[in-house]
Amino acid sequence: MKLENNTVFDCNVIDFSKVDTEDGNITVVQNDGSLPFDIKRVYYLYDIPAGEMRGGHAHYKLEQFIIASSGSFDVIIDDGNFRKRINLNRPNLALHIKPGLWRELDNFASGSICMVLASHKYVESDYIRDYNQFIIEKTGENAH
Repeated sequence: MKLENNTVFDCNVIDFSKVDTEDGNITVVQNDGSLPFDIKRVYYLYDIPAGEMRGGHAHYKLEQFIIASSGSFDVIIDDGNFRKRINLNRPNLALHIKPGLWRELDNFASGSICMVLASHKYVESDYIRDYNQFIIEKTGENAH
């Protein structure tokens, strides 16, 4: 499989907007043609111990929206040339990560919940879990 040629500059924080009501807020995300992909899988990370990092992989084809549905954390994206750190801390904001980028999540505040909306069901062959292999496939050079 060939790695997509996206860069960190192709990823943006999207405001899904919120509706304020007297008894709280609501944010709606739906497969209605307004998203760049249909959501095929939803999962969430929680009870992450202080100092732990999650992610540490890239995808060949999968796109994601990463949302801090509670608390806050940082997402580091890497395209082999540039790294970008994005802090997520509002449940109506989502980081759109395109395929072909390395991602790591860290700096989790206590009680944080990270929700991920994914373009594909889980397929192990879509993952690159070794950073050096990612760099070789992305740039043609060794990371070391």
